[in-house]
Amino acid sequence: MPLNESDIRLPVFAVGTETDHVAPWRSVYKFNLLIETDVTFLLTNGGHNAGVISEPGAPGRHYRIATKLEHDRYSDPETWLQRAAMHEGSWWPEWVAWLAHRSGELVAARTPSRGLMHAPGTYVLQP
Repeated sequence: MPLNESDIRLPVFAVGTETDHVAPWRSVYKFNLLIETDVTFLLTNGGHNAGVISEPGAPGRHYRIATKLEHDRYSDPETWLQRAAMHEGSWWPEWVAWLAHRSGELVAARTPSRGLMHAPGTYVLQP
């Protein structure tokens, strides 16, 4: 069954990084034009790797974040950049809070079924 971006009806949390050479943030931001749902867009400093792997406590980290609700008008990337407030630190706590707001209660992890191996599995041992 084919899937189109316009079929997405769940809230989206999208991340861009200021100096990403693989997925420039203004291109990632265009996701807002493809779907009709709530989109929280977060722009963090750093590039393709350092921007995403921005664990709490990492020095020199900052990010901007804003949410476009389903029926809000589109703002171009430069307008978004001017309006989104700067926050110091890692963006990970924002993501955790976003997920928690949309999640149920935490549950204990299941015990794996017998016979399952821990990752990466047995295939890595095969010649």
